[in-house]
Amino acid sequence: MKIVVQVRLMPDAAQAPVLGATLHTVNDRANWVSEVAFARGVPREYALRKHTYAELKAAGLGAQAAQHTIKKVCDAYITLRANLRAGNLGKPGSKRRRKAESKPAVFRPEAAHPFDDRCLSWQYDAQTVSIWTTAGRLKNVRFACSADALKTLREYRKGESDLIERDGVFYLTAVCEVPEAGQHEPDGFIGVDLGIANIATTSTGYRAAGRGLNRHRKRQLDLRRKLQAKGTKSAKRRLKNRRRKEARHAANVNHIISKQIVTEAERTSSAIALEDLGGIRQRVRLRKPWGHLPAEGRGRVTLHSWAFHQLGQFVEYKARRAGVPLVYADPAYTSQECAECHHIEKKNRVDQALFICRKCGVVAHADRNASHNIAARGRVVWIAGRESRVSATT
Repeated sequence: MKIVVQVRLMPDAAQAPVLGATLHTVNDRANWVSEVAFARGVPREYALRKHTYAELKAAGLGAQAAQHTIKKVCDAYITLRANLRAGNLGKPGSKRRRKAESKPAVFRPEAAHPFDDRCLSWQYDAQTVSIWTTAGRLKNVRFACSADALKTLREYRKGESDLIERDGVFYLTAVCEVPEAGQHEPDGFIGVDLGIANIATTSTGYRAAGRGLNRHRKRQLDLRRKLQAKGTKSAKRRLKNRRRKEARHAANVNHIISKQIVTEAERTSSAIALEDLGGIRQRVRLRKPWGHLPAEGRGRVTLHSWAFHQLGQFVEYKARRAGVPLVYADPAYTSQECAECHHIEKKNRVDQALFICRKCGVVAHADRNASHNIAARGRVVWIAGRESRVSATT
């Protein structure tokens, strides 16, 4: 299983400008390669290399850096084609799709650039790296990370590492091949209902309230609006410094929640059943949006700032590392179905928090009831998958 470990580089006053100049140079050359690729109909990597490799070498890039620059451009166009096929950039003929197809891919000056073991070496005991730059090999560049991250790097790092500059700070993100723990046959299933009022509610009773995160987001939104309205240089500087604050806070909350869910499943030898939330942004309607925003925009702000996909990813990779089985269940009507008698009716869901079955009269917390339904559907998915696996091997 592949995971990414990020470390912060701590270059001295002489090393930092060299790293910055290197990133700017390789990304500038990547933009030129992208223009060549676009003009020639985006040929394959080998054909593109014939048109660009010699000039990249003449521009001061080493052999490996030139190869990685060409490959980075090819990967960008592969991703673009995949997004076009999947319809992620709109329907054929739409304005967004035409814009994406009509110009070459562009790389930011601080965009990530890959380094393999020929261009980058790690000294774990000294916590330094030696890295190729356009000004020659840069040695003894210090890095900082947690003890767990250093242990993971030492034992499992494999493949390329990306150099990134973010707000004047340099980072290395390294790919690590971590072995997965063997999965066990679950004794039960923990259903996880994801939402906005309650970020996650499990069938075992754990509930992660969304009030704190939503309050934090509203506070950040209000501050952004005030700073944008002010428009001074200091306000713009403050906006730039705070632009990732909300995303970092939400990611930290999601890490805490996902760890709690996986730890509970591991402790009880249970599997985790998550909602398959593909396309939820197109399906969900929010009737009671946030306070002072215009009615047209309030629901969109709430829904599109909800990092449900990230939380699902965190739960999935933590479960794989712990050997906890995980399945995805169809979330359709889970909020309207009674977990006791399985009667489905829209009126069963009285409000956001209250569920009253119109058939058997059971009263429950709406999210808790939905989590039990997801757990039951997860069991069905697991049994169906187990039967198909047995049939395939016999």
